Amino acid sequence: MPKIAHTAADMISGMSPELRPGIFVFATVDDQLAAGLIGQAISVFREDEGLSLLLPVSVAKAAGLPVDHPMRCITLNVYSSLEGVGLTAAVATALAANGIACNMVAAFHHDHAFVPEALGETAMQVLKALQSSG
Repeated sequence: MPKIAHTAADMISGMSPELRPGIFVFATVDDQLAAGLIGQAISVFREDEGLSLLLPVSVAKAAGLPVDHPMRCITLNVYSSLEGVGLTAAVATALAANGIACNMVAAFHHDHAFVPEALGETAMQVLKALQSSG
């Protein structure tokens, strides 16, 4: 089992951001359309308005879904405690200070920042600087 980071300082200094390959989009679909897409989604969340899927842009295009906001995924490669406080706030604040929108997705092992496709490399620079300062 990897070492779990609990403090904000440990999470930030250990986050080792990595720009994942691929371009992704958020989509909302009804249950019928979801049945054919869930297996290709990298994330699924049920909201009152419908099922939200995070899909590779090619999958969304093939399904006829809007792909107006293509995003890159930056995985924060730190094993942070599910009760840890501060990592998401620090990442979102650093990106916002540089004019970069982000959508954070927390999973069991890691947190992931989805940023506009055109700003993926810039976001990586910002997060590496944040990591160095942690």
